[in-house]
Amino acid sequence: MYCWKCGAPNEDTAVNCAGCGVELKKAPDQAAIDAPAPQARQQAPIQVSNYLVQAILVTVFCCLPFGIVAIVYAAQVNGKIQMGDAQGALDYSRKARTWCWVSFGIGFGFTFLYFLLVIIGAVAGS
Repeated sequence: MYCWKCGAPNEDTAVNCAGCGVELKKAPDQAAIDAPAPQARQQAPIQVSNYLVQAILVTVFCCLPFGIVAIVYAAQVNGKIQMGDAQGALDYSRKARTWCWVSFGIGFGFTFLYFLLVIIGAVAGS
C-alpha cells in the first residue's frame, strides 16, 4: 500500500506511513470518490385527479361559462405535478372539482326550472 500523502510504500497492514507518519486510511478526496453516491430521493409520483373529463362534460352539457373555468383549472393540474408542486396541484384540482359542481348545479337548476315551467304551461293551457 502506498501513502496517500507522500507516496511512500508501506506494508498492507500498516496503520501509519513509514515515510511521513500520516494515518494510512484512504485519502480524504479518494474516500469521497469511493464512497457510494447518495441516492436521490425518489418520491412516489403524485396522484392527483385533474377532473378534465368532468370539466369538459359539464361545459358541453350544463353551463358553458363555469365549465370553462373548470377546464382552465383542470388543465393546470398536470403542469403543477410535473414541476413537483404537489400543493399547487392539489389546490388546482380542488378548484377544478368545485367549478365542475358549480357548473353542474347551475345547469341542473336551469333544466329543472325549464321542465317545471313547461309542465305548468301545459297544465295551464289545458
